[in-house]
Amino acid sequence: MTLIPQPILVNGATHSAQQFRLLVEDLSRGNEGITRGTDMKVTQLGTPGGSVQVASGTGVVRGRFAAFQGTYSVANVGSTTVAIAGTGGTPRSDLLILRIEDPQYEGVLDPAVDAVAYFQVISNVSSTATAIPDGRTGIPLARIDIPASTSTITDAMIVDVRKIANPRRERELLPPQSPTALSALIGASTTYSYFSTAPGWNIAVPSWASTARVRVDGSALRLTTADFYGGFRATLGASLVLQNVTIDDNGGATTRRVQSVSADTLTIPDAYRGTTQLLRAQAAGYSGNAGRIAVDPSSTLIGDIEFIEAPR
Repeated sequence: MTLIPQPILVNGATHSAQQFRLLVEDLSRGNEGITRGTDMKVTQLGTPGGSVQVASGTGVVRGRFAAFQGTYSVANVGSTTVAIAGTGGTPRSDLLILRIEDPQYEGVLDPAVDAVAYFQVISNVSSTATAIPDGRTGIPLARIDIPASTSTITDAMIVDVRKIANPRRERELLPPQSPTALSALIGASTTYSYFSTAPGWNIAVPSWASTARVRVDGSALRLTTADFYGGFRATLGASLVLQNVTIDDNGGATTRRVQSVSADTLTIPDAYRGTTQLLRAQAAGYSGNAGRIAVDPSSTLIGDIEFIEAPR
């Protein structure tokens, strides 16, 4: 085949199914998988039994049988129940996939009467499998690791292997904060405290966010009174805490400045999505510390946060 002479969408032209699949491939950037983090998640039945349920959702599946086969757009409208065979005397792993069997390229299905897209169980795969083990067209959704002599499937046996075709990302370098006054001195306690004159940043958490990569820099933090031995970190909301970093400074009673960086990858709780949460720096003294730490108008705090979408 050479150049297709009627590009999509030219008024009066006729377009093949292949052209629309190639359009889907272009729009999905050649990737495949589910569309959103909650799409087509596999879970146990409400009352566990010999089947699992696949949640509603959409996705894209790249054809594997021919060059320029294109990519298929798929949708599961409502949940679907899929039977899983029980095991005998030995354990077994099954891979549940969303399969496309297009008779233009393989098989003998009739699209007029047969389901060309369907959920399929590939039995007895590797206990570490996360991808379809052969060349069939489809996307993997879950591996089900079934113990010996078991016919009831529970969530504990279901390993999520979904991938998002084009996960959303949102990154923001937050406005630097320079306190207008000296903060209260921190270090007398091993309990972490916020810098009183550094209010932090109100962060709008996207409704789709699964994880966040967060970094908070403390520049020209002020140490006084004695040698300082303590920690610097930040919090996001009431429950998420970034990795603390140690400040071990032997500067004595003189006033001096240090730099410190706290960074971490955080899992976003369901309750945080679609809400605003406070990101704010903290410090504490460790046991035996005699020094004090603070921020003042010569200090700067910088925040950097990136939200990432993943299956959940």
